[in-house]
Amino acid sequence: MLEAFRPEPFTNFQDEQNRAAFHAALKKVEEELGKDYPLIIGGERITTEQKIVSVNPSKKAEVVGRVSKADQALAEKAIQTAARTFEEWKRVPAEARARYLFKVAALLRRRKHEFSAWLVKEAGKSWVEADADTAEAIDFLEYYGRDMIRLAQPQELTRLPGEDNEAFYIPLGVGIVIPPWNFPLAIMCGMTVSSIVTGNTVVLKPASATPVIAYKFMELLEEAGLPAGVVNYLPGSGAEVGDYLVEHPQTRFITFTGSRDVGLRINELAAKRSDKQKWIKRVVAEMGGKNAVIVDKEADLEAAAQGIVVSAFGFSGQKCSAGSRAIVLEEVYDRVLELVVEKTKQLKVGDVSNPDVFTGPVIDEAAQNKILEYIEIGKQEGRLLVGGEKGSDEGFFVQPTIFADVDPNARIAQEEIFGPVVAFIKAKDFDHALEIANNTEYGLTGSVYSRNRFNLEKAREEFYVGNLYFNRKSTGAIVGVHPFGGFNMSGTNAKTGDQDYLLNFLLKKAVSEVL
Repeated sequence: MLEAFRPEPFTNFQDEQNRAAFHAALKKVEEELGKDYPLIIGGERITTEQKIVSVNPSKKAEVVGRVSKADQALAEKAIQTAARTFEEWKRVPAEARARYLFKVAALLRRRKHEFSAWLVKEAGKSWVEADADTAEAIDFLEYYGRDMIRLAQPQELTRLPGEDNEAFYIPLGVGIVIPPWNFPLAIMCGMTVSSIVTGNTVVLKPASATPVIAYKFMELLEEAGLPAGVVNYLPGSGAEVGDYLVEHPQTRFITFTGSRDVGLRINELAAKRSDKQKWIKRVVAEMGGKNAVIVDKEADLEAAAQGIVVSAFGFSGQKCSAGSRAIVLEEVYDRVLELVVEKTKQLKVGDVSNPDVFTGPVIDEAAQNKILEYIEIGKQEGRLLVGGEKGSDEGFFVQPTIFADVDPNARIAQEEIFGPVVAFIKAKDFDHALEIANNTEYGLTGSVYSRNRFNLEKAREEFYVGNLYFNRKSTGAIVGVHPFGGFNMSGTNAKTGDQDYLLNFLLKKAVSEVL
């Protein structure tokens, strides 16, 4: 009998043995940098002339790997392979499919530091952020495996004399998995294994900034014995390959995590019926946020300031849950601002191979330029107190940046920047703070620091986000503990790490027989 799900513990890097083990993992990964990686379709390795070159954002001259790039002909091959494989995979019992996930979890757990080291090198994650990413991937494997076993059990139905009735779940078909670069192991893994444990087959189009990590995950799936063609690895551009996969008549569903604009485009393309398409395609989308941390006048100001700093500048603000707005009541505004500035100035920015670095690079030059453009906008919309410029040219660094006295309707208070930039906004009272917090098109996460129970309960009802945290940071959802997903332009509210999530990839069928 399976043990109850328990989240994977994080690594204590204060322990010298753990630090030594991680240094060894980094050294191992460094010896493997710069290799070429093929596509994988139906187990076949396919090399193409065109490559996606992945670089280390902390050290942009360092090539992490060169990955073959698919065209539409290969996308078609991947779809057809997934469709053929589906006819066999859908007949594999749920318990057997779940066991593949448990095996992959065991393999990943044994190589935890190695995969985290790849995250340091390819995604620019600090040791702590990388370790949390790998732990979350393990959690998704363990959680979704257990949940599929639960869903496969006989369902209670009201019985009628003279009839035998049953209801059960069946898979959808071929799915397209389009994961983000910011959680290139955890979210990529969760999107992929939730699709296959429910009996579907997938074409995995990894993020172009982080394709090597996805390839390493494919190797784990193969080592676990997953049949060829259940997951097909297809790096390629969104314009050439992504749209083709989404629009294909044999595509049954698309699961996507990324920007609002790309998510909306996918939703629009998927809604249009193509020739020979027999179903309405499902879209499962998580599309970002403009998350607020509210600080009440009755709050632990030290804890609030620390929460703002971690929410805003952890992983350089490159989380859909990042706290990019600090909404502070006027009675404590100056003090909270002072504390946040003080703590931000103490942050070390640099190459995340160094365990003492808190704020690493942003993912690439395009992201860096976009963030710097928003900083220039911010200089017109607020009072710059910290940062506001690039870091070392060795990587794609942006200094943690704080703007004070920002209008709630300013662009830097409304638009997702996806970088280490936080806008401070002054509120007259708690109701005003909630009004400001809800005044965006997003609704993903939010955080409230307060000792006032009445205000907390008001926020519980009126703060319109999918994940609301009291007296803690706005980031760091844990599988099985914090069902994750938001409202409005933050996505379809498909709660990951939750008992509802696998239903996105299943159909329910009822069968009745007269006896």
